[in-house]
Amino acid sequence: MLSEHTTKTAASALEAAEVAILPTGSTEQHGPALPLGTDHLVAEAFARTAADREDAVVLPTVPVGVSGHHRQFPGTLHVSPETFEAYVVETVESVAAHGVRKAVVVNGHGGNDGALDRAARRLRGSETAFAPSWNWWEAVSALADELFDEEGGHADAAESSLVWALRPELVRSDELAAAEAGASAGWGESVHGAELGFDTADFSESGAVGEPTLADPEGGERLFEAASAELSALIDRLAARPLEDCWPRPHR
Repeated sequence: MLSEHTTKTAASALEAAEVAILPTGSTEQHGPALPLGTDHLVAEAFARTAADREDAVVLPTVPVGVSGHHRQFPGTLHVSPETFEAYVVETVESVAAHGVRKAVVVNGHGGNDGALDRAARRLRGSETAFAPSWNWWEAVSALADELFDEEGGHADAAESSLVWALRPELVRSDELAAAEAGASAGWGESVHGAELGFDTADFSESGAVGEPTLADPEGGERLFEAASAELSALIDRLAARPLEDCWPRPHR
């Protein structure tokens, strides 16, 4: 982790690195069974799998994200999409100034997606850095479907299992039933083609979405191992990609 270096040792780490790893998440409600820090704790766990690579440098975690849609639940912290986007852009700009101009944003919160997409486009458009974002649940969607028969979406069986495997002391397993009792089957509330569920509180009493009682730590370990392998392959690909091939193609 870059934050664990001194300025002297950081110079060597940055010189050797091809890719910066920026974990981002949120501090928001995850129902009665999971901790508020679920998303940034999971993102950091994935990012740390790259900590021993000489061609990568892991940046400090961004723990608060775009979570206004959870604001009715106690403990939720949130910033605007514009603030989050600017923070990510400027953080990546700063590591690019040290010579690391490719990055992977290891993201643990779906609400950050729009801001991260805009940030990546800004950084690429200015030819400052190439910084795509990576979501663990998209990397292992087929495995999650195989392990858990649920639509899910938030504090569900897959996410609960992952946290249970990584930080078992933070999971209130005796509250999984209560989480599910007040959960919605899927994310949002779509009526006649219109999305009416603007906030989580509009469609979920407990804050959960899915069937968290299906969670188990063994399934979480499988998700973590599979997603970590996908992340490693992505870092390999970016490390090998010439920087000039990362920029927008010129108009013809």
